[in-house]
Amino acid sequence: MRRDVFQAIADPTRREIINLIAHQSLNLNAIADNFTVSRPAISKHIKILTECGLVTITQNGREHYCEANFTGFKEVSDFIEQYRVFWTQKLDALGDFLEKEAKENKTKNHKKPTK
Repeated sequence: MRRDVFQAIADPTRREIINLIAHQSLNLNAIADNFTVSRPAISKHIKILTECGLVTITQNGREHYCEANFTGFKEVSDFIEQYRVFWTQKLDALGDFLEKEAKENKTKNHKKPTK
C-alpha cells in the first residue's frame, strides 16, 4: 500500500527524521539516537516515509542507511504551488487597487478649492 505523502509529513517525528537525513545519510541507529521514543517506533516512522517515497534505504554491509528522497515532495510542492499562484494574484490585485485608490485620493485632495 502506498501511503499518502501528506499523512507522512503531518507527523512531527517524521518531519524531524527528514530534517536529520536531508544533508547526510544516516543509519537507523544514528537516527534513533536523536529521539526519546523506542527504536521500533522510529523504524515504523521510517517505514512510512519509505512507503511514501520520501526516504530511500540502502544497505552497506550490515548497516542500513536512510537518505531523503526530495523528488517525493513533488506532490506537496505542486499542491502548495497552486495556492502560491492564487495568493500572489490576489495580493497583486490588492496592491494595484490600493495604489489606484491612493492616486485618486491624492488627485481629489489637490482639486479642493482653497478658501
